[in-house]
Amino acid sequence: MSLPHDFAHTHVTGQSEYVDDRPALHHELYVDIFYSTRGHAEIIKLDFTEVLKQPKVIKVFTAKDIPHNLWGAIFKDQPILADKIVQFAGEPIALIVAETMEAAQRAKQKVMIEYKDLGAILTIDEAKKLKSFIGDARKIERGQVDEAMSKALHQITGKIEIQGHDHFYLESQATIAYPLEDGQLEIHSSSQHPTETQHVVAHSLGLPDKDIVVQVKRMGGGFGGKESQAAPFAAMAALCAQKLKRPVRLCLTKDDDMIMTGKRNPFENIYKIGFDQEGKILAWDVQLFSDGGAYADLSTSIMERAMLHSDNAYYIPNMRVTGQVCKTHHHPHTAFRGFGGPKGVATIEKAIEEIAHFLKKDPLEVRKINLYSDTNERNLTHYGQKVENNQLYRLHEELEKKCDYKKRRQEIELHNQSHLSTLRGLSLTSVKFGISFTTRFLNQANALVIVHLDGSLQISTGATEMGQGVNARISEMVTSELGLSRDQARVMPTRTDKNANTSPTAASSGTDLNGAAALLATRKIKRRLSELAQYLLDLPQEKWASKTAGLGTQAEFVLKHSNLDVNDPNEGADWISGKANYFGIIFEDGFVYHESNKTKKIEFKSLILEAYLNRISLSDYSFYRIPGIEFNKLTGQGDAFLYFTQGTACTEVSIQRDTGEVKILRTDILMDLGRPVNHDLDIGQISGAYIQGLGWVTTENLFYNDQGLLLSHAPSTYKIPSIQDTPRHFQIELLKNDENYANVRGTKAVGEPPLLLAISAWTAINNALTHLPRFEKNYPQLKIPATSERILRSMEPEKFKVWES
Repeated sequence: MSLPHDFAHTHVTGQSEYVDDRPALHHELYVDIFYSTRGHAEIIKLDFTEVLKQPKVIKVFTAKDIPHNLWGAIFKDQPILADKIVQFAGEPIALIVAETMEAAQRAKQKVMIEYKDLGAILTIDEAKKLKSFIGDARKIERGQVDEAMSKALHQITGKIEIQGHDHFYLESQATIAYPLEDGQLEIHSSSQHPTETQHVVAHSLGLPDKDIVVQVKRMGGGFGGKESQAAPFAAMAALCAQKLKRPVRLCLTKDDDMIMTGKRNPFENIYKIGFDQEGKILAWDVQLFSDGGAYADLSTSIMERAMLHSDNAYYIPNMRVTGQVCKTHHHPHTAFRGFGGPKGVATIEKAIEEIAHFLKKDPLEVRKINLYSDTNERNLTHYGQKVENNQLYRLHEELEKKCDYKKRRQEIELHNQSHLSTLRGLSLTSVKFGISFTTRFLNQANALVIVHLDGSLQISTGATEMGQGVNARISEMVTSELGLSRDQARVMPTRTDKNANTSPTAASSGTDLNGAAALLATRKIKRRLSELAQYLLDLPQEKWASKTAGLGTQAEFVLKHSNLDVNDPNEGADWISGKANYFGIIFEDGFVYHESNKTKKIEFKSLILEAYLNRISLSDYSFYRIPGIEFNKLTGQGDAFLYFTQGTACTEVSIQRDTGEVKILRTDILMDLGRPVNHDLDIGQISGAYIQGLGWVTTENLFYNDQGLLLSHAPSTYKIPSIQDTPRHFQIELLKNDENYANVRGTKAVGEPPLLLAISAWTAINNALTHLPRFEKNYPQLKIPATSERILRSMEPEKFKVWES
């Protein structure tokens, strides 16, 4: 039986503390942000005279008050506060500080500003025409694409348009800055990346990193939206706190958060695919174009992952993928669960559906003959990495049987022939998601483990908790290694003075990196305790330090073996249990004993006391670096990932012919997560990711005005999935796989990959539409998201002509 989330009890009782739950201090101030309503304009006039006359208003800060105004996750190209030019609607211009939040919000309405519009680029097509780009175009190529394409019996050209997607975390961007003695600042932030937040704050204020401490206790959701974009808001609050020498709280409203922050990058991808009569892909040529927004943020890395996932689960002997980030005047788009992966995967999945439609074959059969395979050398990606521990064929075969795919396919055919009110569609898609940061230096982590004299533990890592359960997983790994129950350990809030120079909790690698580091630190302690236990089990208790240390009548035990120094969390561990044992000592159920005599035991708590009295360290720090990441970004070749998380989903949909409304009738998911640390938390992550992905492909439509100002900035106008949108039948199972030797304890990451399985809902919608006579020859061209309106328009385009003329 799996243990619950470590803070489930405080979440459901409302006791969990988030940033804005922290009690206000005496003299604490509040800041609101005045931002642009123009997409691209020169600021002609900016007057705060009336603002400063408002009651309880303390101060207004602008760009001229910031020592170093530029920041950026990859390129430092984005101002914290815009100065003379604004480049997106929602760009921060000024900070209004007041004694209450209400006073700051009221005063913001009194700002006098005049703009001179400079012309905003608001589409990818406009950016392409004007050659408005961020970074250079990149290419990854394998084989002879042009030759193979020309020789292919069949070719299809196409395009896919993928809109943005808001993170809609329940806790908006939030930060509190506390000025401390001697110019120091302590920042409490809702951030996935405390280290970057620390560095951005320090740099912007012209302070050394040593004077800034950032703490992240937990977030009310992140999904990538707080990986980079939390940092500038922390810098804003820190600026006010430093200047005014008072605590300052900056917590955005949901409306302002949605308007100001970036989304999942929109993409427009153009492709050509060559294939034979059986549907086997011979050549794949795809051009990816993304909307990066006004500044770079993480868009170039997002594009890289899209390129690396444009094959998805399929071996393609001749493949070329190019990628170009476009600079527009939208809010700077950023990381979102799956990074660039979903856009690359959606593109190849659409192409496969088109192949099947053209050949009048079942799309599943086309997918299966193109899967990566260990036979005939069909196991090498287009970037030159071998697909190890490949479970793709097994996942397809098992899910096809479990969900009665063939029987339901026949039933759907009959339904669509006889029912005039609804159409049904079915699709089974997969995911092969690479786990690790593709930027090599980010694949590192550190951890501090402390054992207290009562036998309880405190664990500190660079991982940040945002509801996903990373702390619960790390705690379980550490306590199981020591034979303790999870309630004997507490994972501490993430702080930059305990765990420095950390990577963001992102790329689905939070447990992999930080869990491995924590386990390595634990084993250092365990090895010392094991050597001591071996000694104590042969020593009469009256000679133990707890009986003699005060008198000094017994010689102190001195460790004879050097400290453990390894980087592999599986080294020396039993593969079945995942635990490492030293000197024949077993840690189990709160006791330790020698494997040769299970009856003679020492209580763990007693062993800890003896270690302390013998001056043996009960705390340790470890560093972990993922080995074997050797991806060359210039050549586009190498091992980009430690391993691949894989999965399949089969989704059945029903479309109401008169309204275009979609109901998800059934979803079956089969995931390969290796050996889960916590089965139930993984099931929760799969279901949550799938439903979030479902919103992306069906209902979550972003609307902007002609300046690029977001209009759908609240749940009243932006439709995230509700309980009515979830599958009527929702079955999730995990594939048994004990052979992921690459990762700590054989587990596989779960955070992002299941979101991509929601693409099966989008392809199922398209599959349903192909049963209409108008799509007998041409495959539907639905955008993502496939909203009810778009579906209805595709079914009855002539009825909408009156509004389009």
